[in-house]
Amino acid sequence: MSTVALVRCNSYQDEEVDTAVRRGLILLGGVERFVRPGESIVLKPNLLVGREAERAVTTHPSVFRAVAQALSSAGARLLYGDSPGFGRTEGVAGRAGIARAASELAIPAADFGSGETVSFPDGHLIKQFTIAHGVLDADGLVSIAKLKTHGLTRITGAIKNQFGCIPGALKAEFHARLPNADLFSQMLVDLNLLLRPRLFVVDGIVAMEGNGPQNGRPRPMNTILLSNDPVALDATICRLIDLDPRLVPPIAYGEAFGLGSAKAIDIVGDPIASFVVPDFDVNRSPRATAGRPGHVSRIARRLIVPRPVIRPEACTQCGTCVRVCPVTPKAVEFKTSGSPPVHHYDRCIRCYCCQELCPEGAIEIEVPPLGRLIHR
Repeated sequence: MSTVALVRCNSYQDEEVDTAVRRGLILLGGVERFVRPGESIVLKPNLLVGREAERAVTTHPSVFRAVAQALSSAGARLLYGDSPGFGRTEGVAGRAGIARAASELAIPAADFGSGETVSFPDGHLIKQFTIAHGVLDADGLVSIAKLKTHGLTRITGAIKNQFGCIPGALKAEFHARLPNADLFSQMLVDLNLLLRPRLFVVDGIVAMEGNGPQNGRPRPMNTILLSNDPVALDATICRLIDLDPRLVPPIAYGEAFGLGSAKAIDIVGDPIASFVVPDFDVNRSPRATAGRPGHVSRIARRLIVPRPVIRPEACTQCGTCVRVCPVTPKAVEFKTSGSPPVHHYDRCIRCYCCQELCPEGAIEIEVPPLGRLIHR
């Protein structure tokens, strides 16, 4: 059985978070189970974009601090980093409060801006990855994720957090190469199988629901989750928000590929029933996959698969959606000066990068009429 520690934490007060993290580690067998004295360990928070901690977009600095202090007490030498979806690591970490916490604990930044190609013959879909030098140069990796909704994978938690170990624009290439949630999720699982993080921690004290992973609404969940099995951890998150784990492709492929267990889970700590939020705003509709590349896939994407839609009244015409679109020619572009960009849905691969990184929350995911009919 895989073990998930589910620990109540009602605020981001440093003392309360520190107590919760240390309790969770004890429930998993102690911090010494995950690190040894003298080892170099990279802490990988979620640093999607530069947003203040209270926006619930990034890992909260108090959770980062508590995990760092626990690992440091076991003698680990720590570094930290992430490759953000938009912006430079230094600026994003600074605005999120992570850089300050790291500075106060004398934790240097690792190199997440450049990488090296690593062969992975055991990958089920991807046989090689370019991984940030900061991750490759360390002895181990500890993932500190944020509990949020996500347009492509429904939730982002333990499994998806490692995508930031791929530096810079290479992440956009994966979106272009893997044009549906199934292929993208298989890649995420292969990436986790390659990296094998020692420990996964998810900040669910204040989660994000709705139009995540950047523009949703903060939702208190009052919990921190810890495990060495990311599949079990993400499946436990699904139970907290009343979402069928089978609807989350990274969980389904994670179990199928041997990354972890979505069913045989021993939840230790506080009773799970006290955390369940059945009205959490997350996509619970039946899966509508784009299928294999080709003609049928294009028809499915156009008529059934949810699509990004720009709300003109909220759009500031900043052009972020155009810049981050990974396909050529662009699936979203400016057509008329002084007007919001428009989507070309025949080109759109439904990666939802535009929705994920829109700084104004002006892009939402909408199910086409035929898709709504099928879902009903």
